[in-house]
Amino acid sequence: MNRQYPIFVDATISPQLSADLRRMNPWWIGESIPPQPKMRRHLVAQIDRRLAAGIAPIVLVRGSRQVGKTTAQFHIIEDLLKEGVPPTSILRVQFDELASLQQVKEPILTISDWFQQNITEKSFNSLAQDGQKAYLFFDEVQNLDGWHAQLKSLVDNTSVNAIVTGSSALRIEMGRDSLAGRISPVDAGVLSLTEIGALRNLDTIPPFLPDNGLSSLTHKEFWEELRAYGQRNAEFRLEAFRHFSERGGYPLVHNRSNTDWPLLADQLNETVIKRVIQHDLRVSSHGGRRRDAQLLEELFRLACRYAGQAPTVTMLADEARQSLNANIGSQRVTQYLRFLADTLLIRLIPPLEIRLKRKRGSSKLCLVDHGLRASWLQEQIPLTSDGLEQYPELTSLAGHLAESIFGSVASTIHGLDIAHFPQRGIEREVDFVLTVGAQRVPVEIKYQRRIDPLRDTLGIRSFLDKSVNNASFGLLITQDNSGEVDDPRIVTIPLSTFMLLR
Repeated sequence: MNRQYPIFVDATISPQLSADLRRMNPWWIGESIPPQPKMRRHLVAQIDRRLAAGIAPIVLVRGSRQVGKTTAQFHIIEDLLKEGVPPTSILRVQFDELASLQQVKEPILTISDWFQQNITEKSFNSLAQDGQKAYLFFDEVQNLDGWHAQLKSLVDNTSVNAIVTGSSALRIEMGRDSLAGRISPVDAGVLSLTEIGALRNLDTIPPFLPDNGLSSLTHKEFWEELRAYGQRNAEFRLEAFRHFSERGGYPLVHNRSNTDWPLLADQLNETVIKRVIQHDLRVSSHGGRRRDAQLLEELFRLACRYAGQAPTVTMLADEARQSLNANIGSQRVTQYLRFLADTLLIRLIPPLEIRLKRKRGSSKLCLVDHGLRASWLQEQIPLTSDGLEQYPELTSLAGHLAESIFGSVASTIHGLDIAHFPQRGIEREVDFVLTVGAQRVPVEIKYQRRIDPLRDTLGIRSFLDKSVNNASFGLLITQDNSGEVDDPRIVTIPLSTFMLLR
């Protein structure tokens, strides 16, 4: 005989919402969770460590759509059930899929109260006193009005573990101030090389950067050890990077490695780009004003075209104006670029500010993944040395994409400040500057087969020579291991080796 739901009176929510919640939580009646990929992202271990440490009651995970945040939640739920956590102590809510939530005031608190009354049959505090905390998984919370105030009230008055995800950088950041001291944040990017290797059944290796601080990044020895790590694992690194070059880093394209790229490209466009532009960004938080989907699409196209570069807002406005035959001003372009950055589809890397000098220069545009560029523009650019040897005319464009990839990967390292240093008068341009505390590390991307030890390091050496910059060494990111320079202050690292950090 099949087990049935316990009979409770759902007094605080509608029957439809009750049915939706029960469908989202099949383990309440002993049913299995939906089938999940066998490969687990490093994100799962990062969340687990934060839950085990108990430093904060909320683990906050942010990342663009389709990078695997929901899958990570299911993997953690699977582990909790295997560890013996009662199924009725685990609640998961996918907020962006529930039309039945529209009439519910304070949905986080309302659903949590309903869960206590009808599923756990004990209060959260009573469960905690019995040595068994409840686990609450809230997926895509950013579009709920007052989500942060509700979470604050929840964790301030009850003893629970909350795992919260969102795909809006701005809205998540807006809530962090009121949740100070109550959250432990995690940034979820696309797949790393070590994760791609696992999905492709390679003899995988662990990421080089531990999940416990950034101080090591300020030591030259750390980067030299990373370079040696890449050399020791060259076979794995180059094969995983080949797969990354061909398809990017979204889980979808590697979980279905036997599917032709055009089909996967269409799926990326539908589930990531169009979902963001036509749904997530259409309705503003200010009076319900609808945004211009055509302009959003055009600016994302331009972000793809200028990936790894810092075009002026005026230039982008001129190009958008010509393409759409519409009156589009710079202020509107700036606003819409921020909207796109809010969804984490792009990263806006700001110009470096030193000694409180006014920032001069445009932001550098870095895509969350070059696979989105390939799908949206229908144009694949090789990143491997072999691929570029066949198509040498694409080397310059591959160099810009290498800058975009570096900026995107570095942006997912929590707590690391990243900027770029545009040319200012006689001061030379530096592609990126990493900052940890008071220490800076200048980074140049030279994605070509041959490195000129003098010409290609002018920006780094100029930056290092100025004591005010607080930089003792720099990084030269190259296409392969052939780029060596004599300056002992400069560490050369292939882009594929840098990507082994994650």
